Amino acid sequence: MGTDLHALLRSLRVWAPEATTLPSFDPATAPAEPLPLFTEWFAEAVAAGQPEPHTMSLATSDEAGHPDVRTVMLHGADAAGWAFATHVTSRKGHHLTARPYAALGFYWPALGRQVRIRGPVTAAPSQEGRADLHARSTGALAAALTGHQSEALGSLEELAEASEAAWTEARSRPDAPVPTWTLYRLAPQEVEFFQGDARRRHVRLVYRRTGQGWASPWKNSSS
Repeated sequence: MGTDLHALLRSLRVWAPEATTLPSFDPATAPAEPLPLFTEWFAEAVAAGQPEPHTMSLATSDEAGHPDVRTVMLHGADAAGWAFATHVTSRKGHHLTARPYAALGFYWPALGRQVRIRGPVTAAPSQEGRADLHARSTGALAAALTGHQSEALGSLEELAEASEAAWTEARSRPDAPVPTWTLYRLAPQEVEFFQGDARRRHVRLVYRRTGQGWASPWKNSSS
């Protein structure tokens, strides 16, 4: 007997009290720029025990404008933008070459919070990408050396062989170059912070960039 998807969906709860704490959020107390608030919320997600708070959805589009989305890891965030990395030869790499604009989405259900970011994307200088990769774990280097992102493989055995060879090289050459590995930065034009509320009086705070910096945050409460 198959699973009744609709019945299963109706049985689920959002922000169950035993798993979620919904902090109050007053946009009037927010800083003038989004990065300090993001840093604060990120630290609070870590403190709340949110699993993998550094993972995020990355949305791109191809040459025809068709969207795509996947989960990637945040590599950093500073005045230059939010950083992530991939092979320039991967699907998302091709998308960013054709249309260098993207959106990021963070979801931290432990606190009922989301952060959405969108803006143009640029590739960091190759030396920065190399330094970022080699500062990470042996596994991260092995994954980058394995390559073949978005490529069709003949079998799982082929993937296993490529991965084993990559692990061997990563262990013996921790500074091994990966020419296609690229660090990207998204320079935010708009950043939205969402705080969930148990009575569905959710609060959104949107920052929009102007030629002079950041506009006064636009506040919006929605049900």
